[in-house]
Amino acid sequence: MPGSPISTYRLQVTAGFTLADAADATGYLRDLGVDWVYLSPLLEATPGSTHGYDVVDPARVDPERGGVDALDSLSRAAHANRLGVLVDIVPNHVGVARPEVNAAWWDVLQHGADAEHAAWFDIDGDLGGGRVRIPVLGESLADAAASGALRVEDGELRYHEHRYPLAHGTEAPDVLAVHAAQHYELVDWRRADAELNYRRFFAVSDLAAVRVELPEVFAATHREILRWVREGIADGLRVDHPDGLADPGGYLDALAAATGDAYVLVEKILEHGERLPPFWATAGTTGYDALAEFDRVLVDPEGLAALDRLDPPVAWDDLVHDMKREVADGILRSEVARLAREAAAREAATPWPKTPSAGGSPLGVFGQEGDGERVEDATAEVLACFPVYRSYLPYGREHLDAAIAEATRRRPDLASSIAALAPVLSDPAQPVAIRFQQTSGMVMAKGVEDRAFYRVSRLASLTEVGADPSEFAIDVDEFHARQERRLAEHPLAMTTLSTHDTKRGEDTRARITAIAEAPGEWAAFVAGMRQRHPLGDPVFENLLWQSVAGSWPRERAALHGYAEKAAREAGAHTSWQHPDEEFERRMHALVDACFDDASTAAALDGIVALLEPAGWSNGLAAKLLQLTGPGVPDVYQGSELWERSLVDPDNRRPVDLGERRALLARLDAGWRPPLDATGAAKLLVTSRALRLRRDHPELFGRYLPIPAIGAASRHIVAVDRGGVTVLATRLPLGLARAGGWGATTVLLPHRPVVDELTGAEHAGGETRVADLLDRYPVALLRSSS
Repeated sequence: MPGSPISTYRLQVTAGFTLADAADATGYLRDLGVDWVYLSPLLEATPGSTHGYDVVDPARVDPERGGVDALDSLSRAAHANRLGVLVDIVPNHVGVARPEVNAAWWDVLQHGADAEHAAWFDIDGDLGGGRVRIPVLGESLADAAASGALRVEDGELRYHEHRYPLAHGTEAPDVLAVHAAQHYELVDWRRADAELNYRRFFAVSDLAAVRVELPEVFAATHREILRWVREGIADGLRVDHPDGLADPGGYLDALAAATGDAYVLVEKILEHGERLPPFWATAGTTGYDALAEFDRVLVDPEGLAALDRLDPPVAWDDLVHDMKREVADGILRSEVARLAREAAAREAATPWPKTPSAGGSPLGVFGQEGDGERVEDATAEVLACFPVYRSYLPYGREHLDAAIAEATRRRPDLASSIAALAPVLSDPAQPVAIRFQQTSGMVMAKGVEDRAFYRVSRLASLTEVGADPSEFAIDVDEFHARQERRLAEHPLAMTTLSTHDTKRGEDTRARITAIAEAPGEWAAFVAGMRQRHPLGDPVFENLLWQSVAGSWPRERAALHGYAEKAAREAGAHTSWQHPDEEFERRMHALVDACFDDASTAAALDGIVALLEPAGWSNGLAAKLLQLTGPGVPDVYQGSELWERSLVDPDNRRPVDLGERRALLARLDAGWRPPLDATGAAKLLVTSRALRLRRDHPELFGRYLPIPAIGAASRHIVAVDRGGVTVLATRLPLGLARAGGWGATTVLLPHRPVVDELTGAEHAGGETRVADLLDRYPVALLRSSS
């Protein structure tokens, strides 16, 4: 197989769509035009896991997903269809929700600091008296023991359905005495936010971080993965969440050495203008940075003022700061408190394995012992001011300096504590500096993507993973400049439009994007809905109605699930920890009204009818620009038809590949579908672009913008990729209002071309756009001479 893919197709492998099903799909993927199949995590996960990111046994392919024999069969089927295999791996954490199925975690709970696997986990033995705190109780220990919910059974400690090991010789009649004798402590689940003593994935206590920076842990957790690459079962790897690792660059170096420099991608979120560390052994990111560019070139900048009147703009930097500070003081306080403890006091001797400090202890730099709360306050403030996900010291030191300066500006009362933190956090040899870098990404992700993104609603398509909603739109020239940079810097990085983690599917966003072209009509619709179904929060109402209209028609349960998650993530009126029943009752009544109230349904259908054709046009434009642009385009499962999903788990729902096979066969028989709700036109665009790129990669070697001339020139994105010319419509509602393309032309290369989508032939040279786009809002032109 080739060393790197031309394109990929992501499949979510689950108990309901196994590796055997994936093997059966390889023929369809080949017919579609895909170059590599891209698989979600495959190692054994918590039973019933629908995503696979909660690995419990890194040495075994998940039997629920088909097991090792099915993986071998999938690999053979893929390679027989000339497809490479890219597999998602999870080095940062393992699943610990069910200790009895995770042998390493069970060992640590049973044997404590003496456990064979004690070095795997980042546990603060000083907090909790050397006992691992497990946040699972919904009542007091005494009440749990009195009711029998907490009990000793079959040589284990049980709490309801949860099972835990007993240390040798600790079984006794008194269950509370048994509990007190263990290397772990069951605590109220609400204590996790402030008192947990093991590093986890973000705020998910069921995912415990592992220390792959230790060679023995790397070897143990990667043995099966490396076998896949060594034996040719997998051709490349996608690394989940590298920012959680102690040393992402070192990890990638180790992975490259162990795999013989196999193709590796990283799920790295880059903030606006940020670049990937140049020394990383990776082909690039998984493409959220590209997603933002495809979206924004299709946004009408003239809609900004009107949408701001509907949803008065907030100071985005201040909102980000406040939301990050909120999570640092709230759901991530455990992590922040540990940072502050390690920065403020000498690390006490502890039986738990720790990384030795090469730089000595920071004891004393904060003045008097007992300044713990002040140090925690200062640490949280620096985290809240950190401008990107993390640094990789000494790389990225400027981000830390900027955060310290901004924290001092915002909190002059903490200036001395912040100043004392600076030398500690900037020293790569300090364990606390390493931990700070691991923590800053948590605070960014939870504060911005899972909080601030739900507190703004100017245009919901802009609040996407890795995007900056304060950047409303980009013009065509800026779009071209960013694509040229990608071709120069990371030509083998992935690009994407939808993933298992996007807040909204690509065509949900494409329809929402059209709102910027019809802000008056949208404002009237929202005003009517607010009058009928007031929630008392104009921002959230706007966000919710955009998401409903963008994905409509959708199932009732899907919209209820989205509304609840969005409202609780926003945390303005309700939350996961403290649900507000009255607010959520009104919110769910709003969703039900879309189905049960005739006037609401009619208004919703009316605004969707206005936006839907523009959404189709935007969807085809984004798809063609992505599939033919620089980088390695990924097609998320099912998105070759309209992808109108909402946030997970909705975006991980099963896909009907049989329907897609049947439609593709009709296209291959000569059918040229209308642009309509079936999405067949999108399948046509997807298959023809993928096939052309796979079969003729030599036609995609450069990126040259093509000039457009005429009154409608702002409505076209045109580019010469070297032997293929791509044209895509932007701002379709404004184009229609202006009377269409008129006499606008594009200056094509002087050679005959044929449109791969329609079969139409054109002479080349200066050509009327109306002739090129007379059937679809996009064109894929290939030299016919």
